[in-house]
Amino acid sequence: MKGGTLQINWHDTKPVLTLDFHPISGILATGGADYDIKLWQIASEEGEKKVPTATYQNSLSYHGSAVNVIRFSPSGELLASGADGGELIIWKMHNTDSGQVWKVLKTLSFHRKDVLDLEWSTDGTFLISGSVDNSCLIWDVNKGSVHQILDAHFHYVQGVAWDPLNKYAASLSSDRTCRIYVKKPQNKTKGSEKLNYVCQHVLAKVEPQVVEEVKSAKHHLFHDETLPSFFRRLSWSPDGSFLLVPAGSYKLSPTSEPVNTAYILSRKDLSRPALMLPGASKAVVAVRFCSLAFSLRGLSSPSCFKLPYRLIFAVATLNSLYVYDTEGMEPIAVLAGLHYAAITDISWSPTAKFLAVSSQDGYCTLLEFENNELGSSVPLSENKQVSADENKVTVVIDLESLERTEETGKENVMVIDDTQEKESVKPESEPRPEPELEQAKAGVVNPTEKQEEKVANTTVPSKPAKRRITPMAID
Repeated sequence: MKGGTLQINWHDTKPVLTLDFHPISGILATGGADYDIKLWQIASEEGEKKVPTATYQNSLSYHGSAVNVIRFSPSGELLASGADGGELIIWKMHNTDSGQVWKVLKTLSFHRKDVLDLEWSTDGTFLISGSVDNSCLIWDVNKGSVHQILDAHFHYVQGVAWDPLNKYAASLSSDRTCRIYVKKPQNKTKGSEKLNYVCQHVLAKVEPQVVEEVKSAKHHLFHDETLPSFFRRLSWSPDGSFLLVPAGSYKLSPTSEPVNTAYILSRKDLSRPALMLPGASKAVVAVRFCSLAFSLRGLSSPSCFKLPYRLIFAVATLNSLYVYDTEGMEPIAVLAGLHYAAITDISWSPTAKFLAVSSQDGYCTLLEFENNELGSSVPLSENKQVSADENKVTVVIDLESLERTEETGKENVMVIDDTQEKESVKPESEPRPEPELEQAKAGVVNPTEKQEEKVANTTVPSKPAKRRITPMAID
């Protein structure tokens, strides 16, 4: 892996608030506080330490305020962009003799305040958006109108996600809740069904994992509105098995300090987190799954997932980036000191060759993975369909083991199993560090380096800047 921060004029030195790769051509689109959307051609550079290059292609100028989110449709024919003031625009690609040209197709008007996040449905016919007006809207893109209003949040909606299997939608708000919506068909007349989503689960609080003499009150799962970011971008896995949720703040016990984390929800039970990724010194603000699946490496190391393939995802905090895969429990890459200001968005290229990161400091970082560095891609299992009667995932926690873990500092990592089999995992022999932040200098951290402190399942860290990053099951 190689890469770094590209010192080019992305958006006239204004904050770069969002980015997304075209699902077919690999063109990178960026949106910024200069009101513009810019298109870039990303290419590799020869040399071991050479940073990928970004060549300016075109600007899409129509917005009258800062562009907070841009997302290409699954087919790549359309681009949706959300901005301050409630602006939401659909762009359409036109092929001309001089190349591809993007033109405004329609303007979607209903949000009263800034649009912070959006995502397309799998078939590209619907769009979900989240706004500072505390609402989520489901749009019928063909009609250009609002299909449904989801207005149960009490504060800004900073992240939305659409289930790739087209059954669920999710939203994350600074009111410290994550809402899971399920599709309930209505009006079954003449063979047609009206799409309608209802709230099925609200994730807000959870009891501490460590049981004490006095039953303690539940604590919040997520950061409040003081989190210094406009965004809490969540992401479904491409097979629909898992929902990855940022902005987590988890307390191992009532007296412990909260740990910054991202939660992983299993499709089998979306009512509560099944795993957490603790250890970041700063809050997690964006997560993104790679759209490809990769063949298993056959590693003997323990895993918290039981899948016939590997999925890869990136987790961005305010100041660092972690890359995980589902076959191992440790990050496969950790980078820090990439930017002077908060990270705002992350995106994978369609071939998984590039990973792009945007920041409020006005710059973007591009990481390039060598051929087969992530492994060989495989098609997602066509026969992997989640039934309507989804069973809850089984997570068993032995309280005596937890107490011993707290005393000895050893790990007792739990397993999530899609086959509904329980499996024990041996503790790892060596801890993995989180890097210290190095201003304006990106570096890949060697996962085998020695660290001074670690976070096990129940170990309470004393120095938040050096925490072990290990997935852990919570009950």
